[in-house]
Amino acid sequence: MRKRLVTTYVLLLSMVLLALEVPLAVALTNRETQRVVADRLADATRFASLAAPAMRTGELEAVTDELRRYHGLYGIGTMLVDQDQNVLSVFGGPVDAGPAIRVALAGRQVSTPGTLWPWQAQPLVVAVPISDGGAVLGTVLTVSPTVRSRRAVTRQWLELGLVILIALAACVIAAVRLANWALRPVTRLDAAAHEIAAGADGARVQPGLGPPELRRLSASFNEMADAVAESLERQRSFVAYASHQLRNPLTVLRLRVEDLGTRLVGDGAVEDHAIALEEIDRLASVLDGLLALARAERGQHRVEVVDAAAVTRNRSQAWSPLTERRRIELVTTVPDDPLPARIVATALDQSLDALIDNAIKFTPEGGTVEVTARPRDGGVEVTVRDTGPGMTPEQCREATGRFWRAPDAQNVDGAGLGLPIVAVLVEASGGRFELAPGPARGLSALIWFPAATA
Repeated sequence: MRKRLVTTYVLLLSMVLLALEVPLAVALTNRETQRVVADRLADATRFASLAAPAMRTGELEAVTDELRRYHGLYGIGTMLVDQDQNVLSVFGGPVDAGPAIRVALAGRQVSTPGTLWPWQAQPLVVAVPISDGGAVLGTVLTVSPTVRSRRAVTRQWLELGLVILIALAACVIAAVRLANWALRPVTRLDAAAHEIAAGADGARVQPGLGPPELRRLSASFNEMADAVAESLERQRSFVAYASHQLRNPLTVLRLRVEDLGTRLVGDGAVEDHAIALEEIDRLASVLDGLLALARAERGQHRVEVVDAAAVTRNRSQAWSPLTERRRIELVTTVPDDPLPARIVATALDQSLDALIDNAIKFTPEGGTVEVTARPRDGGVEVTVRDTGPGMTPEQCREATGRFWRAPDAQNVDGAGLGLPIVAVLVEASGGRFELAPGPARGLSALIWFPAATA
């Protein structure tokens, strides 16, 4: 947009300068032409007044000597022609002056060309009739070289061109400054919008910049950003507060239900009791997930350097008893050397727990879950692959939405909050999180964190 504004300003000024400079250049050319023509007309008129009595008497020596001296002194050609177009004397190179002679013999003064343009090279021909008592006896012509006059015109045009260039340079500088002044609020708005989109809720536009209309726009943007940030903060605070407050009565309820189990008699009652405890645990898991998500979305994280290899090895060992009980092979591939990475505190722990938990849930008995950590692309890449049913590429794109469940996984335990939490934690760490169908089958979950100095 800045380029368009500057181009518009320069184009408008160029049109104005051309509208002024072109007529001025033509006027300067006409003025030089008139000056030269007037001077030659004066000389030719003087020669015509001397030649009139001489042509009556036929004694042309004095006039011829005057024309010769004039040519030798100024280098201007002269020609004396009688009324029958006979050349009586000529000094200088030949020139096609037939049209000018005929006009002069008709009793009119004539000069050609009418304008001394710099790109033309023909000489200036001036013809004046020789009259005596109203009768035209002949004509006197002067043939002047115009190199000097054309150079003068060219020099004046170059001076005008230099003025145009200086004016254009000044216009470009003024246009750039004007465009920067006018668009500075827009640039700040764009930067603030990108910062807010990246998670910096406190980004605002500096007020009082640019034209009044953009100042009002900046103020409105800041008010809107404040309202949105306040609304989001209230929403996150409510989720965190509600999750935390509901956690306590849910714990008491579970204790009471456990106590109640000792008093129940009968297989049906015991089974119902076990189902009630499972539902309480599921509700507790949902509340814990909401609380973790609310904390992660606040964006107030402590970044630390952790050994991704050690964390990956530790979380794999923690989940190995469950994989053994379900007869799933857990393969962990971690280098012996440390893999230092800059990560939000506990981000890798929580992410691996969520991903390994999902992999175990959907991997059938006899399947395999692979956990790999390795350096890649200037960071650390941790991958969790399983041999379960997997998901389609479309489902992989939707899986990070809150409470999203695959159509064929509605009966599997879970609240649909694990992957959204992973996505938020990885993004807060400056990494990336990708889901994709496995090479043969199953699902491949990849998380990448930036590396750090050990």
